Amino acid sequence: MNDTLLLIEDEDLLGNELTRHFSREGWDVVLCEDLAGARNALITEGVSPLVVVSDMNLPDGNALDLLEECRKHNTSGEWLFLTGYGTVADSVRALRIGAYDFLEKPCDLKRLDLVVASAARSALAQRRLDEQSSNQSRTYPVASFVGASQAAADVREFIERLITVNISGLVIGGETGTGKGLVARILHNSGPRAKAPLIEVNCAALPRDLLESELFGHEAGAFTGAKQKRRGLVAQADGGTLFLDELAEMHLDLQSKILKVIEDHRVRPLGSDKEKKVDVQIIAASNRNLADRVAEGEFRADLYHRLSVFELTLPSLAERIDDLDEMVPSIINEFNSTAGKSVREVSDEVWKSLKAHNWPGNVRELRNVIERCVLFSEGSDFPHRWLQLPGQSAPAKVVLDGNQLTVPLDGRLSLEEMEAYIIRGALEKSAYNVTAAAKSLGTTRQKLRYRAQKHGIQAPEEDDPEQNQ
Repeated sequence: MNDTLLLIEDEDLLGNELTRHFSREGWDVVLCEDLAGARNALITEGVSPLVVVSDMNLPDGNALDLLEECRKHNTSGEWLFLTGYGTVADSVRALRIGAYDFLEKPCDLKRLDLVVASAARSALAQRRLDEQSSNQSRTYPVASFVGASQAAADVREFIERLITVNISGLVIGGETGTGKGLVARILHNSGPRAKAPLIEVNCAALPRDLLESELFGHEAGAFTGAKQKRRGLVAQADGGTLFLDELAEMHLDLQSKILKVIEDHRVRPLGSDKEKKVDVQIIAASNRNLADRVAEGEFRADLYHRLSVFELTLPSLAERIDDLDEMVPSIINEFNSTAGKSVREVSDEVWKSLKAHNWPGNVRELRNVIERCVLFSEGSDFPHRWLQLPGQSAPAKVVLDGNQLTVPLDGRLSLEEMEAYIIRGALEKSAYNVTAAAKSLGTTRQKLRYRAQKHGIQAPEEDDPEQNQ
């Protein structure tokens, strides 16, 4: 096992006996004879025992005081207390501040082994949860909102302040693709609720009835098709964070139910007459201005005011275009890792194209563009040809040679554009004789006329491409 067990016992005979016993069981035993020594080991020296077995009353005080002090310092491990004359008040206090168990002396060693083994399993489970939480926090640190611009720095400063408090309400605004989901994950995983669940819901992705069932859950038979009881997402987020993306798209009557959850800290599943108490931190996001939606009567004013205790509007990528210097290499490395590529060199031509684009899709569009280029790369150079940024691609060359029409298939032309080129080429070759052009394309005059009108193709100096018959 080789995990540490801290033994706090002032009776020499019992302390030595327990030390020998637990050492034989595979524990690394640290023996302290008083609270001062145990405090020094736990808080000053940083000993991290999996289990603490302690006498309740020691020469320099009550061990419950040390447990309470250790909890404030976030020390790990389960505490098991032994006492020859414990009181009911002591046992109640021990359990209240997080003691694993409370046993009276003398205690049979077999029973003590069972309780210690159980405490060890509990401590190991908690240690794994702490490690997972720590890994999540490292995955979404505040610094993951990348950028050297003042706009990005302001966002990080605001996030730094928010993660130190228990948020009662937050609205994240900004254009689509600016990173509202990323900010919500940073706030949760770096905040005081990091060990609890983060539940994300896109309110625009589900129809009203289904969204209500998903959020609040339902009892079996609550509606047609509800064959079994379902726990709602609000209840699943208990103790943690509920991230409501695109909240402006939520139906008004569901908004009133969310308001009730926030104010009463209770949720009632569909078809149930009982409410369940919940403790949920709600973060809302929308690419629409909620204040404007309130003025239009499309969003509840009371819910808006309840959620907007804090408001954070994320800047568009166009407002922090210089942040591309940090963002692009970071995203390239991410997709290199997932795709097994080795793109390292970004040419001046690529940088010029990236910084000339206005990025209407913001960071989401940037990620999509970089992912495509990395996946299509054939070496260490970032391929400029696959940027395909609107308005920046070289004109597509369509060549008509006799009966052959050559159309490029490098992504610069959409299917609609290809069709337009083919129709225009056939009409030009037939001197805009619709009947002849239709015959060469294997279609009817009516279909060709319809498609020519659809693409705005007309004979030169004439209003109707069919006037030349």
